[in-house]
Amino acid sequence: MTERIVVLGVSGSGKSLIGKKIADKLGYPFFDGDDFHSQANVEKMRQGTPLTDEDREDWLATLNALLIDNPAAVIACSGLKPEYRTILRKGLDDVTMIYLKGDIDTIWQRHQKRDGHYFNGRDMLESQFATLIEPTESEAFTIDISQNADAVLNQALTLLAHP
Repeated sequence: MTERIVVLGVSGSGKSLIGKKIADKLGYPFFDGDDFHSQANVEKMRQGTPLTDEDREDWLATLNALLIDNPAAVIACSGLKPEYRTILRKGLDDVTMIYLKGDIDTIWQRHQKRDGHYFNGRDMLESQFATLIEPTESEAFTIDISQNADAVLNQALTLLAHP
């Protein structure tokens, strides 16, 4: 089984929830990518301003360093573009990525139920969907998030155990 795992998807897709559950099941440390954004990035998002590639560069490098420093870990990270996923994998050949795929209406409904998150507004979510270049089959396993969280978790664990 792979020991470095990145759970990908737009904000509200369930990356943190599923990533934490995977980590708990496997006994791995869990890192939520959101916790590693700079204060400037957090402020931009809080104001409803989408991040640029430049804004994300240091953040992605930090997450890559976490993967390098932790031979067994699960990280939740949007990983919206192939270039971002390349940065996450830099210097590593044993990273498995799981992409949580959902449509904007499903994810927006979930967003509206979240309290206290700095990611602000439907415009921000639409910006993530506009930026998103879905991973190919060779980049990541894809799981449809229209099913409940337990089904998503079980599918992820099955894919990790039998790649």
